[in-house]
Amino acid sequence: MKKQLILLAALMGSVAAMAQNNSTADSLLNAMSAGNNTNEPVAIFKSSRMVLTQSSETVKKKNLNFLVIHRFGDFAGKQGGGQTYFGLDAVNDVYLGFEYGLSDNFNIDIGRSTIGGLANLELKYALLHQTSNGSSPLAITLVGESGVRPYGSFGDVSSRMSYFAQAIFARRFSQDLSLQIAPSYVRNNTPIPAGNEQDFAALSGTARIKVSKHMGVIIDYAHSFSSFASNSADFSDPLGVGLEIETGGHVFTMNVTNSRAINEINYLSNGQNTAYGIGQYRIGFTISRMFDFNSHKKHKEE
Repeated sequence: MKKQLILLAALMGSVAAMAQNNSTADSLLNAMSAGNNTNEPVAIFKSSRMVLTQSSETVKKKNLNFLVIHRFGDFAGKQGGGQTYFGLDAVNDVYLGFEYGLSDNFNIDIGRSTIGGLANLELKYALLHQTSNGSSPLAITLVGESGVRPYGSFGDVSSRMSYFAQAIFARRFSQDLSLQIAPSYVRNNTPIPAGNEQDFAALSGTARIKVSKHMGVIIDYAHSFSSFASNSADFSDPLGVGLEIETGGHVFTMNVTNSRAINEINYLSNGQNTAYGIGQYRIGFTISRMFDFNSHKKHKEE
């Protein structure tokens, strides 16, 4: 576990160092534009979803975000290689989801994952926004999720339930760099897999580095604080790298990750057989398509 924490600390430290180098310039820019930027929220990320984790961003009021997230099979190793066209002929997980803005700061989300047939209902609330004038230096977003596995050899309905809670702390340090860290809590009424704890904590760290106006690189990492994860030689912490491209109403992300699962409950609970060293990493993608249902004023005819 120490190695994973050192890796996360190194990532956070390098990002913080880069942010420090930009702080003076940012302060000057903020001072120069103070007359125009009073207390506007800062858009820290381009999308509500990164490679593994969710971002601090919420869907605006009366907007609907349709999500398609796909994980292919193993790129190499016994289950990959040319026999599966390097994983493209296999599917590990597919997630279809809808995120709807009840207000600018409050979303209700539903979705379903292939792994375990996990269907989830989620509430997401932007508690605090980073502001352009620096009065609020970071954003805080709260996530609460419940999931149910309708199929499989479970007992009553309660035994099929899982729960996830997360607090996301995010900041845009400069035009080129955004960072977030997210402590989480997971509960599976039936331990997944067998031998795991019912309850455990986790910690995620994400960085987005701007490449161009509509493109960025994402680095996403998560660590589970469970004895199962610590004591299992087959358990590897989820790690992903992605290229995010914004194209109008779409945000498209191509990524590579060692995680088979997409939903946080699944990949934080069971990361077995996810080692990069033996080719167990997967190509994947995320498509985010936004629909705006706000009524727009029509131009009056002359």
